[in-house]
Amino acid sequence: MQDILTLAATNLLTPMILCFALGLFAALARSELTIPEAVAKGMSIYLLFAIGFKGGVSVSDHGLDARLLAALLAGIALSFVIPFVAFALLRGMTSLSPTDAAAVSAHYGSISIVTFVTGSSMVQAAGLAAEGYMVAVAAAMEAPAIISALYLASRSGGRAEKMDAELWREILLNGSIVLLVGSFLIGLITGAPGMARIEAFIVAPFQGVLCLFLLDMGLIAGRGMRGAKGVLTAGVLLFGLLMPVVGAGFGLAAGLMLGLSPGGLALMMVLAGSASYIAVPAAMRVALPDANPSIYLTLSLGVTFPFNLVLGIPAWVAVAGAVGG
Repeated sequence: MQDILTLAATNLLTPMILCFALGLFAALARSELTIPEAVAKGMSIYLLFAIGFKGGVSVSDHGLDARLLAALLAGIALSFVIPFVAFALLRGMTSLSPTDAAAVSAHYGSISIVTFVTGSSMVQAAGLAAEGYMVAVAAAMEAPAIISALYLASRSGGRAEKMDAELWREILLNGSIVLLVGSFLIGLITGAPGMARIEAFIVAPFQGVLCLFLLDMGLIAGRGMRGAKGVLTAGVLLFGLLMPVVGAGFGLAAGLMLGLSPGGLALMMVLAGSASYIAVPAAMRVALPDANPSIYLTLSLGVTFPFNLVLGIPAWVAVAGAVGG
């Protein structure tokens, strides 16, 4: 236990986490610090491309096999099941309507790719080996939770739009998914020779770009928390802190059954314990138009995202290192 606490404390004092804390402080203190939107978008594109490409190269070296397929199926199953757990907790802990509870549940069944990128960086910094195909698992976990949420809303009397072509397009052609999957395929096709040609671009600058990106995310999260008066009741706030732990527990169980490496185990916990704030909000605007965006956005970005960056990811990395080591 002492080793876990020591490693968790060490991971907290990393440039990435401290940059996020700086942005959070600046926003809460009403500083004029800001990152231009175009710059923030450029950093997001860079990070998604880099993590996808490196994952594709890793799978190219490893080869496609039954373990990759099993991990994909496990990730999809988690994304389907976790919204049901989240919905039950929300209905028991809060007074949210079935529609709002279903919309929030979709966010926690899906994943945050920024949280995954940060987790990948921490796993590497901790010296843990991880399967490159976890990038593919991340992409596979984006959409199933939305289907579960629509079922929950319909079953509970909420108004859920049909899974029509527009909604499927919103889900499957979301920019972050297209870039992540596309760069993964490029890395898979080009392999080690492709990595050698652009390594100076996607490896050395990665940590620095991630620091600046998390500074911007801290600013966004802080502003969201400032404007969340009346939304964060005690029950809702408690859910936003409890659900990442519950999700990570599911990820830990799945990772152990799959026999993942310590790094892969940590990333499965990171994925299962994260909450989407990019792809799913866009889909919810179409699928559950009656749901209140201020609730699910504040929870996913203003509560769970900071919790995961400051406490969750370091803890998952420490647990994976101790259990899977």
